[in-house]
Amino acid sequence: MENEKRLIIIDSSSLLYRAFHALPPLSNSKGQLTNGVYGFLLIFFKAIKDLKANYVVACFDTKKPTFRHEKFDEYKAGRAPTPDGIISQFPILKEVLGAFNIPLFEKEGFEADDLIATIAKKYAGDAKVFIVSGDLDNLQLVDENITVYTPGKSIKETILYDKDRVIERFGVTPTQMNDFKALTGDNSDNVPGVPGIGKTTAADLIQRFGSIKNLYDEISTDTAILKPKIKEALKANKEKAFLSLELVKTVQDMELDFNLEDCKFGNFDQAKLAAIFEKLNFNTIMDKVQGLSDGFD
Repeated sequence: MENEKRLIIIDSSSLLYRAFHALPPLSNSKGQLTNGVYGFLLIFFKAIKDLKANYVVACFDTKKPTFRHEKFDEYKAGRAPTPDGIISQFPILKEVLGAFNIPLFEKEGFEADDLIATIAKKYAGDAKVFIVSGDLDNLQLVDENITVYTPGKSIKETILYDKDRVIERFGVTPTQMNDFKALTGDNSDNVPGVPGIGKTTAADLIQRFGSIKNLYDEISTDTAILKPKIKEALKANKEKAFLSLELVKTVQDMELDFNLEDCKFGNFDQAKLAAIFEKLNFNTIMDKVQGLSDGFD
């Protein structure tokens, strides 16, 4: 492991959201909320230690609509506006990550998940890849070289999803997660799915037929043995199911100016970080930064 490249790809937007909602309000002396950034750093430092990572890159969403909104006007509709307390912490987070010399990636028209998927799949042969995220949208990428590391019920708890953990949790393999979500939908992103199909039924259908395509091929021949109510729901919502499949798939072949060696972690200016943390009133964070050196294999 000493010379192994171990790359953390941070799903920065989702992790900041998760940290913001997990911690009580915390402000610096000027009244700027800082709880999201503080919680983000706690998760990040723990990930570096737990995963023994020596390469790091951070990906962000942008405010602009994505190609998914072009496919489906109602994509992510109904979401509450992002709290000002989160919005105001994004520049702070980017300043902190910049001081760590961590490359930052974002691209209008795409989500952070698309950047993550592209980097993960392209470099999984060159490094062991860990996606650190506040949600589970990237489970579709999990394989022998890619795992997902996410907070549990609190940011002090973490869960590492490999293939077996995905199957244990959802009843389908990582490569079947998109088909699974195409049936169940995703309320957080307003992905419609098939009304009336819950997680247990969706897992059973995907286990039996392997994919959405196989399922609908069987239904079209009327040889599939399904409960009448389920068959009726599937037939009535075929268009929604395949639209949902397109919405949940991540792009894995984006053109990115990405260089793995630029992500080598450990070469940062501690004085610069100390000045930022003093401004944020993060009085104990520098001790944690200095303790990270054990992870710089």
